[in-house]
Amino acid sequence: MEQLPGGRRPRLVSSLGLGQRSWEVTLDEERGRLAWRDPRPPRRGGENYFVPTSEIIAVEETEFNKKQHNIGKWQKMTKPHAFTVYYVKKARNHRWRCSDVTFWCVDEHLCNQWIQALKESLEMQKSRPKQLLVYINPYGGRRQGKRIYEQKVAPLFSLASISTDVVITEHANHAKENLFEVNINKYDGVVCVGGDGMFSEVMHGLIGRMQKDSGIDQNNPKAPLVQCNIRIGIIPAGSTDCICYSTVGIIDPVTSALHIIVGDCQPLDVSSVHHNNTFLKYSVSLLGYGFYGDILKDSEKKRWMGPMRYDYSGFKTFLSHHYYEGTISFQPARHTLGSPRDKDSCRTGCYICKKSEQQLAEWHKECGLKHEEDEEEWKVIKGKFLAINAVNMSCACPRSPKGLSPAAHLADGSADLILVRKCSRFDFLRYLVRHTNQDDQFDFSFVDVYRVKSFQFTSKLSDDNESNVTDIGKKRFGQFCRDHPACCCNSANSTWNCDGETLDSSAIEVRVHCQLMKLFARGIEENCKDEAAYSQSSVEQLL
Repeated sequence: MEQLPGGRRPRLVSSLGLGQRSWEVTLDEERGRLAWRDPRPPRRGGENYFVPTSEIIAVEETEFNKKQHNIGKWQKMTKPHAFTVYYVKKARNHRWRCSDVTFWCVDEHLCNQWIQALKESLEMQKSRPKQLLVYINPYGGRRQGKRIYEQKVAPLFSLASISTDVVITEHANHAKENLFEVNINKYDGVVCVGGDGMFSEVMHGLIGRMQKDSGIDQNNPKAPLVQCNIRIGIIPAGSTDCICYSTVGIIDPVTSALHIIVGDCQPLDVSSVHHNNTFLKYSVSLLGYGFYGDILKDSEKKRWMGPMRYDYSGFKTFLSHHYYEGTISFQPARHTLGSPRDKDSCRTGCYICKKSEQQLAEWHKECGLKHEEDEEEWKVIKGKFLAINAVNMSCACPRSPKGLSPAAHLADGSADLILVRKCSRFDFLRYLVRHTNQDDQFDFSFVDVYRVKSFQFTSKLSDDNESNVTDIGKKRFGQFCRDHPACCCNSANSTWNCDGETLDSSAIEVRVHCQLMKLFARGIEENCKDEAAYSQSSVEQLL
């Protein structure tokens, strides 16, 4: 072990076998990485590789097989001792894979020294989970949740020495109810295997449990909620996996499992939704009224179609072209640095999220939360809307890589409020198409976008007189409406789509809670060359 000057942490440097050659291998604890290089590089250039110790999954002693490795002059010597390092290999499009490299030497003591040093380095990664509570939805998506977990995720957790308690959900809200009963403090995180609906269930259970234990009344829309320090991991296996895509950059169970193993942490804003001082739901992605609410309401009747129901209901809703009158009031998020129209997308280690959270905390400390809410101005907009969307994240997905609001941030304490006013079908189609390309989707005269920290919506037809209006419409045009379900007389109000679940009330009050919860994720990383550049082709060349 090499001692470094200035009190720096030591390095371990040895000459170890890799394939048929001897390599110089270095464990640099100060820089936090394992590196290996060929001291005799070939003519095509030097070969140097490294892996951050934070992305090493496990280290195991390995039985060295002479039949599989021609080790030349070493064959006549003592049987070599070997160890294998399992690590994260970053591929294209934010995909992660578990790769491995095996080093060997003839000195058993040196081999054990390396194994011990690497394991101690892993022990220093305090953010890594040791015990996880796993909920699996066996019915979501294509009913592959249990198979995905058992075949792709469980072996990785076992390799990383993570113990798990697995619960197979049997009915709706099973996970939510269970989270109010279990000893949550024994776990380092909660993992949900399913889609956005399963995540929402686990999130509601965790946040609700934290507020209950802290004596917070969730029905009070102005109550400061207690932050959840227990992270949630998402293994995508549902019909929609928007939250996973927006926080990791890809819908892939192995990638998500590796983010959990290395202990990544991504704070996330959560919006609370109330109606008449009654708590309704929490939202982390989309809160949509009009177009997206109508799609969800119609698709719920066609669950037998599977994921295809969203395409069918979307086309049907587009043809109906309903608009809704109402009033929306909102408080601008003046504490944030960014704007919905800028080009600064939220990425790993986002500066805007960190700075906005700091400014919001200072603002609350100086003014007090209650004073700020009562005194700050509200902006009011009345009109006829095809869609009202509030998003806490970009809501990106494979079909819409930029999402509904490309510059929305995961943890800046704000939501992007998108108002799409009444327009022609052709103009609305142009707006929808821009979600699939690189054009500015807000560059329309009928689209407005605001960054807000709270808002309220009231339909022109209040819930009290909605039934009377509907009855009159059915009485006068009953037969026509029955024959043409897309008729505008069919519904007086739309439905709110809250992260894929419908809300009963059209009049709601929404408030954004900055970084209320945390995920096992690190946000979407910028496209760059792999840090762990030990490719499969390189392995084949060495062996």
